[in-house]
Amino acid sequence: MARNISTLHIKASAENVWEALTKPEWVRQWQYGSDLITDWKAGSEIRFRNQWEDKIFEQWGRIIEVQPYSLLRYSLFFPRPGLEDKPENYFTMSYVLTEENKGTLLEIIKEDHRPEAVQEEPQGEENPVLKGLKDLIESQLS
Repeated sequence: MARNISTLHIKASAENVWEALTKPEWVRQWQYGSDLITDWKAGSEIRFRNQWEDKIFEQWGRIIEVQPYSLLRYSLFFPRPGLEDKPENYFTMSYVLTEENKGTLLEIIKEDHRPEAVQEEPQGEENPVLKGLKDLIESQLS
């Protein structure tokens, strides 16, 4: 299993970070223009939909756990040719928020049991998506 962790310290409240992670209008700004579709209730479906060059791309899964302002956890399936939509082909995403140092520590954890899963070095602001998330929150939601 690969367990990849990204960490950001964001100069904003946990409530503001939560909003950027859960509100479709904010997710679209840092997740490649993806539309987020879910009601954030445990057991409900979650879907990310994106259009690129007249093609629709989707990822989907189920909400596992929601603790407002502290934890989001969901499963996710990223389809590709030859990959069957079955439980062992899903991975789990967790977003853990902890208020500290006049801001919020955000840990993004991807747990991947798939055979081709790759263990990566920890990431932070050097990842452009994460840097975009941090900048969005600090400039527009704080």
